[in-house]
Amino acid sequence: MSRLQRTEGLTDEQSELIKLVRQFVEEQIIPVAQDLEHADEYPTDIVEGMKEMGIFGLMIPEEYGGLGESLLTYALCVEEIARGWMSVSGIINTHFIVAYMLLQHGTEEQKQRYLPRMATGEVRGAFSMSEPGLGSDVAAIKSKAVAGEGEGEDQKWTVNAQKMWLTNGGSSNLVAVLVKTDLGESDSPYKNMTTFLVEKEPGFGQTAQGVTVPGKIEKMGYKGVDTTELVLEGHETTSAQILGGVPGKGFYQMMDGVEVGRVNVAARACGLSRRAFELGIAYAQQRETFGKQIAQHQAIMFRLADMATKVEAAHQMMVKAARIKDKGERNDLEAGMAKYLAAEYCADVVEQSFRIHGGYGYSKEYEIERLYREAPMLLIGEGTAEIQKMIIGRRLLEEYALKR
Repeated sequence: MSRLQRTEGLTDEQSELIKLVRQFVEEQIIPVAQDLEHADEYPTDIVEGMKEMGIFGLMIPEEYGGLGESLLTYALCVEEIARGWMSVSGIINTHFIVAYMLLQHGTEEQKQRYLPRMATGEVRGAFSMSEPGLGSDVAAIKSKAVAGEGEGEDQKWTVNAQKMWLTNGGSSNLVAVLVKTDLGESDSPYKNMTTFLVEKEPGFGQTAQGVTVPGKIEKMGYKGVDTTELVLEGHETTSAQILGGVPGKGFYQMMDGVEVGRVNVAARACGLSRRAFELGIAYAQQRETFGKQIAQHQAIMFRLADMATKVEAAHQMMVKAARIKDKGERNDLEAGMAKYLAAEYCADVVEQSFRIHGGYGYSKEYEIERLYREAPMLLIGEGTAEIQKMIIGRRLLEEYALKR
């Protein structure tokens, strides 16, 4: 176990599980990540291995067939997986967010229907907020569901939507989709949004009635995992597929999911930055210039010290955010700070490792080249740095409001 990123106060069960995941990463992910990433190939064998380990059901309660672990345990496992290959952690992340949203906001019938099969990986989740041209302005979504005949769970809805940036868009068979449902009950756009649970077949093309997944979006990094658009044209559903059964709560449900997702992104950044540090400090002791290891040159030594400090600081911030959420407390401030700090530090640590490698870092034969293309995604996913700063700033003003 590295001296960096140690977590105090873990139970024996938590430590054993994380050790098991670390071993899986060393044996099953790191040896094949380079070849799979360069081929942009979905890691089928790795996913099957994670199913057997119960990773897809880590936070799903035992009563629904999961392991019932904490957010902290989950985040530490994700950190290890991202250290091996960040794309694999992305496959888990969106699945986890949908399972979390079902657990927190779903009806008991929805929980019974989906969570046991999500725990085994039979049902794989994706969630969809973004749209072309939307960016961070979720209130500006144009996708819409129109109510039809019927009442209660049998009320019919017709959904038309063009959604963007779905991780697991092709491989998933359950998508949580945010759309407008303007029922005239509120002037607030945030109270006129609803999350629908859309079932489909895995794959591309038409995957269900009125549901099309056009194909994979080509990306500079974050390969292997499928990132897609989602088009709903006259998709017919019912109120039974509304998350929680009541329209108008979708925005708040999605934000709750994104909040825990930010802890997850922070964990992924921690794993990626630790791998970049490991690669950098190893290369610095192998490469020699002017008669000695480059690690002995003060300039390189200073880089290593800076990298290690940032790796450690980001990890501790992520752990704090997870523990606060596990206590049932509001953690948007800590989650925003953890995501912001870990992503920014990750980009910096990866670049410093890239610089240590010199010209070889530019070669696809070296792992750092892949990490250099993967790190930028973490600056964007689950909200940019600017969005995190807005969240942090608003919460600080609430916390430190002057008494008048």
